[in-house]
Formats: sequence, C-alpha cells, structure tokens
Amino acid sequence: MVTTTSVVLGSASPARLRVLREAGLDPRVIVSDVDEDALLATLAGVSPADIVVRLADAKADAVVAEVLASGDDASDVVVLTCDSMLLLDGQLTGKPHTADAARAQWRRMRGRSAELLTGHCVSRVGSTTMSSRAHASAATTIHFADIDDATIDAYAATGEPLSVAGAFTLDGLGGWFVDAIDGDPSSVIGIGLPTVRRLLTDVGVDVTSLWRPV
Repeated sequence: MVTTTSVVLGSASPARLRVLREAGLDPRVIVSDVDEDALLATLAGVSPADIVVRLADAKADAVVAEVLASGDDASDVVVLTCDSMLLLDGQLTGKPHTADAARAQWRRMRGRSAELLTGHCVSRVGSTTMSSRAHASAATTIHFADIDDATIDAYAATGEPLSVAGAFTLDGLGGWFVDAIDGDPSSVIGIGLPTVRRLLTDVGVDVTSLWRPV
C-alpha cells in the first residue's frame, strides 16, 4: 500500500498559499494561534536569524498539535510554517499594523537596503506523533526605492503594508517600490521554495512526491 503524504500550511498568508499552489502543491491551511508579540518579548539577546526560526517553530508546535488532535485518517502529513521580519539598522520589525507605523517604517528604509529574514520549519507528522522536524532561516537583501512622502502616504492608505513584514510586498503594490533584491524571491513573498525543498529532504520527503497530479 502506497502512503500519500499530505501538506498543511500553518499560515493565514494568502501570498504563501499562492506560492505553494503555483509550485504544484495543494496544502490544507491551519492557522496557528501563536501570540508573536508575546513570544518576541521572551527572545531578548537571541540573534535575528534564530528569532524568525523560533517563531516558525512555535507556529509549528501549535499546528502539529492541532493535526494530531484532529484524529485525521492521514498517516503522513508535512506541516510547513514560516515567519518573516525585516532587519534594518540592527533592529527587527514585523507587521506595522497601523498606517502611522507603516509610514514611519517607509521613511526609515526608503533609498536604503535591508535584509528580509524568513524562518522556515518543516515538521513530519504520523498518525500519533511528530516523527521529524527541520528548520532554517533564509536572508534576502531588499533594495528600496527612494520614494517621496506623498508616495509613502498613498501606499500606506491602501492598507496593504499594514499586515506584512517590513511594511512592503514584492508581489503586490509594494513591488513598485523595490528596486532590486539579492536572493530568493519566493522567500521575500513569504516562503522560500529552495529552503523548503532542502528541509523536506532533511525529513525524508521528496518534493516531487507532493506535487498534485497533472
């Protein structure tokens, strides 16, 4: 009997879901209830790369617990979780949540470069327990356009930057204001396909086995 491995995306991000679907997967979505701000408050002194991985791991813990508690018939499940933050002047920033914070963020980063850090966690879950886990961070350098205050105000007013790490997107309106990137574009959107492929290998899964039938 051939065991089919199913995929769960532990994220509410439509961009992450779109990246995975366009790359041949058809994940089920389970959103974790992790309080990111509360967890961040406990991570003083931790390196930025480790912080985003710890956040991805915490989300994985919550989603894996839900998968196991659901009593699903699936005997082999891969859970994918991520977290992204922008590193500028040695400070990590996540989602601004308000237009004022988004405007302030853009005034700091316009005309400059910063690193978008994305923590990835891949967990393999059986019918009764998690069998293996692998995690890693990916860093991509973002070169921001030197836009004026009126443009920043117009972008913030759209609401798009309020709920994304670093107050920008690459695949939406924010793409107009990114001059260049050095690194993996999919990681900037929210989930790095090369990184996930390597982590899947680490837990014994060939990514091609997860592709939906053509």
